[in-house]
Amino acid sequence: MNGTNNYRIAAVDRALSVLEALADRPDQGVTALAKSLGLTKTIVFRLLQTLEDRGFVVRDPERAVYSLGYRVGVLGERVGRDGSLLFASRPVMDALRDQTLENVNLVVREGHRSLVLATRAGHHSIRLFAQAGRNGPLHAGGGSLLLLAYAGRAIIDKVLGDPLEAFTPHTITDRKKLRETLERIRANGYNIALNDLDEGAFSIAAPILGIDGQVIAAISVAGAVARYNEERRESHLKAVQDAAAAISSKLSLHRTDHELPAQAKSIA
Repeated sequence: MNGTNNYRIAAVDRALSVLEALADRPDQGVTALAKSLGLTKTIVFRLLQTLEDRGFVVRDPERAVYSLGYRVGVLGERVGRDGSLLFASRPVMDALRDQTLENVNLVVREGHRSLVLATRAGHHSIRLFAQAGRNGPLHAGGGSLLLLAYAGRAIIDKVLGDPLEAFTPHTITDRKKLRETLERIRANGYNIALNDLDEGAFSIAAPILGIDGQVIAAISVAGAVARYNEERRESHLKAVQDAAAAISSKLSLHRTDHELPAQAKSIA
């Protein structure tokens, strides 16, 4: 066992897995949860009982299924009062979605992967919609590739050193070309991705800065390439950059000059 695993508490790990499973798909019973998590029904039942007693899950007595409880929302609100990224981003994401009519994604880097922290579904009848909590690659996608561009050298070397999966014919898998793309993203201060992660999709992303000026997240507008043209490219790009600046300013009351994204620092 490595050093991290020495400190892992199995029961806590399992309880968190139950909460994540219910977040992905509410209204699950003991049997379904046990099957999807690879645990016995006895263990899952005991975990659910404990979580229900604490208000983190709620049971529908008629259908014998569980969903997330009120305590999850309470914790979220407490995080929000501390000026968290999610709390600062919510109204800005709503406004960006209403302005562009497209999907809006808030993405962070989690180790060598990207994580969709929050989403807003666009108003179009046909849309591509990433689920909150979804992990993805760093070498493809508007927000993901932008986060890789602003990551430290060790992160970039590790990602480029691993096999680069081609999700579409447009995914960049040539390491030299990918490094050149990352340099261009840093120079521009934004990223526009076309068809590289999902065929037929575009994504326009800008960096969100923390109090120290480092990139901590990316906000993006994403939709069908069929709706992408030069006019929308310019209007969506400006909207995304304005949204990123708005969130960044909320996170840092000391930054009043709205630093340009191109001035963002890479995370070591």
